[in-house]
Amino acid sequence: MAVHDPGERVLRRRRRVWFYMVMAGLAVFFLFPLVFMFVSSLKPDGQILSDIGGWRAFLPVGDISLRNYSGVFDRVPVGRFLLNSLIVTVAIVGIGLVVNSMAGFAISRLRWTGRGVVLSVIIATLIVPFETIAVPMVYWVSHLPTLLFQNGWVEYDFGWLDSYEVQIVPFIANGFSIFLFSQYFSTIPTAIDEAARIDGAGWFTIYRKIAVPLSGPAFATVAILTFLPAWNQYLWPSMVVQDENLRPVMVGMQYFFQDTTAWGEIMAYTSMITLPVLVVFLAFQRAFVSSVAASGVKG
Repeated sequence: MAVHDPGERVLRRRRRVWFYMVMAGLAVFFLFPLVFMFVSSLKPDGQILSDIGGWRAFLPVGDISLRNYSGVFDRVPVGRFLLNSLIVTVAIVGIGLVVNSMAGFAISRLRWTGRGVVLSVIIATLIVPFETIAVPMVYWVSHLPTLLFQNGWVEYDFGWLDSYEVQIVPFIANGFSIFLFSQYFSTIPTAIDEAARIDGAGWFTIYRKIAVPLSGPAFATVAILTFLPAWNQYLWPSMVVQDENLRPVMVGMQYFFQDTTAWGEIMAYTSMITLPVLVVFLAFQRAFVSSVAASGVKG
């Protein structure tokens, strides 16, 4: 029976204590901006500016109230903006999970000529900044055909501006999501596919009944990575949406910088639109970590 050195156990315990202390310090450090935002949303503008130089900026002290939140609802149609962002984000995430996972499955599991070239082209799209293609995209979406249902008749017209589809369709297919799905699907043993093919299953059946159930962490990871940019869209909606009834939450931020800057209301508004992001991340963080640990960046 091995005898462990008591000094080694004490040293190991001290290292563990230091590790948790460092991790706790980092957690507190990264939480400071969120704490400042939530606390400032409860203070008037003058107190926010006077407290910003000390620790009082992170403490709910002084004239604390919910006036800023009520002021937000008086200034902008928050409910409509939240609903628009929810519709756009859910559509992008939901449809994107299906489209990108099927593309990743076809690249990683099917054998066809040129799949390596296709994957290389998809990866190459990741280095193209969105700002470089935004203006050409505006031109193309303004000339796309659309169907209008008015007074019981179907009318044919051109242009997707001021619509939900212009905020959704361009962002469904995502190169990084396809790459991540292809890498995760490649970790599943090919023997499962061969056994399913012998039993008469087609490729879509293998994708739906085998690959998808085994890839929960990958789906959760892609859902998080897709949700964040979809929820935080600002540049694209500012260019293609002028109708207030279709604007998302980030575009609503400009309402607070018109005549005078209402810092308290800005903090309240950002707190309201940050809460869904925190909820989504906390709900999927375990699967996100599991996916990164399982798939990594496999070559």
